[in-house]
Amino acid sequence: MSEVALIDAGGANFGSVRYALERLGVQATLVRDAAGLAGARRVILPGVGAAPEAMRRLHAQGLVEPLRQLQVPLIGICLGMQLLYERSEEGDVECLGLLPGVVRRLHPALGIRVPHMGWNRLLPMRESPLLAGLPERAHAYFVHSYAAPVTADTVAACDHGGLFTAVVAHGQYAGAQFHPERSAETGARILRNFLEMPA
Repeated sequence: MSEVALIDAGGANFGSVRYALERLGVQATLVRDAAGLAGARRVILPGVGAAPEAMRRLHAQGLVEPLRQLQVPLIGICLGMQLLYERSEEGDVECLGLLPGVVRRLHPALGIRVPHMGWNRLLPMRESPLLAGLPERAHAYFVHSYAAPVTADTVAACDHGGLFTAVVAHGQYAGAQFHPERSAETGARILRNFLEMPA
C-alpha cells in the first residue's frame, strides 16, 4: 500500500489527509504534476475550497487529462469528490467528467444551514467494499455547500434538507463527500477499504 499518490490540489485538507494515511501505515507520494502519477497503484484527490480554482490548479499542473486516463483506483475527498463529476454549479465549471451528474448548491431551509457542517449519518444505498466493516449507524464529518445528486453510483447518501451522495463508486472511481481524515474510525475504515480494494 506504499504506492499511493496524494495529489496536492491546493486544498486545506491536504496535510490532514496525509496524516490520516500515515496513521494507517501508508506513506503517500505527493503529486504536483503528471510525472508524479507514474507507478501509482492508488490515487487520492483531496480538496477544500471552490471548484473553479481547484480545476484551474489541476489544469495548470497538467493533471486533468492524466486523471481522466488513469488505469488505477482513484478516490476524491470532499471537493475532490465533486471534481469527479461532469460539472459543478459553483462557477458553472467543467470538472473531470469521470462520473455522470452535476454538483449543485445545497438549499437552506428552516433548520437547514448551508454550509452543511458537522456530524451526520451515512445512509447505505447499496453494497460496496467501501462500506465493509462500518457500523450500521456510521456517522461522518461534513463541511460543504455543494453536493452531488443521488444516482445509481451512490453507495451511501446523507440527508441535509434532502438526500445527496455521501459515498460514490463507479468502476475504479470512488468518492467521499465528508472528510475521512476528520471522521474518526468511520473515515479510517473508508480509507483503508479504498486502499485494499482490488485494482
